[in-house]
Amino acid sequence: MSGHQCTENPPHLDPNSGSGHVEKLGNLDTYVSGSTHSKLAVLLVSHVFGYETPNLRKLADKVAEAGFYAVVPDFFHGDPYNPEDKDRPLLIWAKDHGQEKGFEDSKPILEALKNKGIANIGAAGFCWGAKVAVELAKQKLVDATVLLHPSRVTVDDIKEVNIPIAVLGAELDQVSPPELVRQFEDILASKPEVKSFVKIFPSVKHGWTVRYNENDPSEVEAAEEAHKDMLAWLIDYVK
Repeated sequence: MSGHQCTENPPHLDPNSGSGHVEKLGNLDTYVSGSTHSKLAVLLVSHVFGYETPNLRKLADKVAEAGFYAVVPDFFHGDPYNPEDKDRPLLIWAKDHGQEKGFEDSKPILEALKNKGIANIGAAGFCWGAKVAVELAKQKLVDATVLLHPSRVTVDDIKEVNIPIAVLGAELDQVSPPELVRQFEDILASKPEVKSFVKIFPSVKHGWTVRYNENDPSEVEAAEEAHKDMLAWLIDYVK
């Protein structure tokens, strides 16, 4: 994570948001939504503000409505980034919450899902979470992945992905700017055996899919378009 865009427009966290509930999954508190009888699951890996972000939970509910068992783990163990804590700026906070640890913590989540009878799993990662999602893709621990305004995802990461992958970037993103996202697109285009989809959304910034202003119709429209693309990808390749 780098740059102020990772921390702009912080959400008002709400532990009671969403139509699902919180339970332990793989030793982490996890927001879950959808039928436990589903054989398909989607792991949503949050941005630095964590799993109590209302817009993220609302998106998980959308995923659940499409037939998936949607899970949003608390990878930060009750310690999401707090922009009001001036003694702990993002780079200091991140030392306690590395994306490598998030990747390791995701493995028991996947195991717990399989123990519930889940047959196929997709991953969607947002900012911080996109690095975790791409690591899962590289190791083929999920069936498909979507990276939304990724942070710290590299060209080398993308080169190692051999499962269906979608990358949704923002025109005004300073963390993963369009130039980098186009490099991702070129790499994926050189591997026709890997199903891929890359899109750069005009006039939006890093974080737009989960940190949008609900009272701004243009922001809502851009976020919902990204949600639609994400869901379409997961429906096509997690089955």
